Amino acid sequence: MALSMASTAALAASRDYISIVGSSTVYPFATVVAERFGKSTGNPTPKVESTGTGGGMKLFCAGVGTENPDITNASRQMKKSEFDLCQENGVKDIIEVQVGYDGIVIANSKASPLMKLTRKDLYLALAAKVPGADGKLIDNPYKTWKEVNPTLPNTKIEVLGPPPTSGTRDAFAELAMEGGAKKFADLKALKDAKDEAEIKSLMAKLGIPASAFNAKGEKVFQAVTQAVREDGPYIEAGENDNLIIQKLEANHNAMGIFGYSFLDQNADKVQGSIIEGVAPEFDTIADKSYSVSRPLYFYVKKAHVGVVPGIDGFLAEFTSEKAWGEDGYLAEKGLIPMGANLRTATGADVVNLKPMAAEGLN
Repeated sequence: MALSMASTAALAASRDYISIVGSSTVYPFATVVAERFGKSTGNPTPKVESTGTGGGMKLFCAGVGTENPDITNASRQMKKSEFDLCQENGVKDIIEVQVGYDGIVIANSKASPLMKLTRKDLYLALAAKVPGADGKLIDNPYKTWKEVNPTLPNTKIEVLGPPPTSGTRDAFAELAMEGGAKKFADLKALKDAKDEAEIKSLMAKLGIPASAFNAKGEKVFQAVTQAVREDGPYIEAGENDNLIIQKLEANHNAMGIFGYSFLDQNADKVQGSIIEGVAPEFDTIADKSYSVSRPLYFYVKKAHVGVVPGIDGFLAEFTSEKAWGEDGYLAEKGLIPMGANLRTATGADVVNLKPMAAEGLN
């Protein structure tokens, strides 16, 4: 008992500020809350780092103790594999906090024509493998947007986007690329297939090697449709979304992928493409009519609450109506608020420090 108390005291003494890592999309929201929390309480302002969702999860799940972060931001839900890694490393009680919604925009310079795209266009432009003339998957041959869709400009496909560690990249692959791939009958059938013989038959029809077989057709579908091409048209631009904005200003033919809040804050410089007839706007993301949108989260180690000073206060600030409410200061920064009932339920779970469960994670 004495040893445990001594360890807790040493843990508390080793860091007096909150450490937050993770998503570049959630980063600006967390930073604003951190600054408000620091000013209003007199506590040290939390240190917020933009490491990407995947990178943040690795740091967060490395263990309990102040050498590890207290909170990680995420622009997608925690994966089952990440939850399991946390458990293996002693991070047992994790509090999941959904904070609102965000749209993923495909933007270009306002000096260029506004693009009107579909998810099918995005899949054909950016996937590593696409259906050829005979229906079999081939290495992506498309070099210009016009080759993808005759109604689009005859300009080179050049898209600046996040790296594989980014939650935005994961969400874009799922929402945009998978969404576009499902427009092809055989790929959609593969996604829905449950029978082993049917999965293998569809794989053969699509030219997918037998070695890629998985008992779930959806897993094979994800593997082939979420893979982004590596032959030049897609350019990894790191976790700095502001850098993408700068590059779009410099190259008017390029497109960029990032969260809605960065479009909102740079509306004088860039414009968001219309996707399937819907523009990326506050209201269309809130009502989910904009198809490329997703929830945003952060995750908290319960073991650090009460040990690292101020975590409970930071949580209270983030989940207050003045912050995440419909008229809150985060909405002014581009966060799309959740409905009142979901905010109330989530806020109650935060107050009670209710740990998340593994059920439902992919």
